[in-house]
Amino acid sequence: MSKPAVPAAPGPLPEDVAALLRVVVEGLDIPAPATVGDAEQFRAVLDRRVMHVVVAIEGVLNDSTGVRLEWTADYLRRKLTEHPPTGYRVWGDPPPQTGGEVER
Repeated sequence: MSKPAVPAAPGPLPEDVAALLRVVVEGLDIPAPATVGDAEQFRAVLDRRVMHVVVAIEGVLNDSTGVRLEWTADYLRRKLTEHPPTGYRVWGDPPPQTGGEVER
């Protein structure tokens, strides 16, 4: 049995599609949690962001006119700012200062 042909790479994306994809990546590529204890808040933030990304992509896929791409990118950007990646310690951040005492 032969391998299926690999489709040719598409040409450059239209700018409105690329802009929406950049917002999707920015929205989902949030800093990793520093510890297992930070993972719950990280997941909560990421879950809310994923929900908005899914809604935005579904809206674009269900729009036969293609005129909503720029509006959707702007809408998604606004919704993502409502759920900033905060409330948890980020991987690579220095540990909190304890006033000179060693935490045990």
